[in-house]
Amino acid sequence: MKKIWEWFKYPPVTGQSSIIIIRLMAGTVFFFEGILKFVYTNQGVGRFTKLGFPFPETTAHLVATGEIIGGLLLIFGLFTRFVALYFIVQMIVAVLSTKIGLYLGNLPLPMPAAAPKVGIWAVEHETRADYAQILTCLFLLLEGAGRMSIDFIISTSKKVYSLDHP
Repeated sequence: MKKIWEWFKYPPVTGQSSIIIIRLMAGTVFFFEGILKFVYTNQGVGRFTKLGFPFPETTAHLVATGEIIGGLLLIFGLFTRFVALYFIVQMIVAVLSTKIGLYLGNLPLPMPAAAPKVGIWAVEHETRADYAQILTCLFLLLEGAGRMSIDFIISTSKKVYSLDHP
């Protein structure tokens, strides 16, 4: 367990500076999706209510807040591995809570506007963004935030500090 904690606590920060592009993409998507959950009831409380989540108002607000804060953390590259893992779990829950009903044709949410409306092809089509976010976060989980990140600044400042002050 200690090795896992250390792996999360000290992510690699020597990756390419261009990792910032991946962080910006994932972080802004989550950030704006979190805001939408507060602005539009059908994206937040209404959606969680229809899906049967317990305490839908509290759950929607917690998820939205997590997306806003987590999105900002990804954008700035702070606690990147922790946030990426959180978002992977969140996206898996989102897929399982919505796409099984879509596959079976009994989703309590509105069906897609265009065919395919149910079945495996509907699921494949509707999960494309979820799939992209999961894989993007998996990349960030494995590779870390890269050199253009607060994780990098913290990591390198600790090394410099520890060399100057034993």
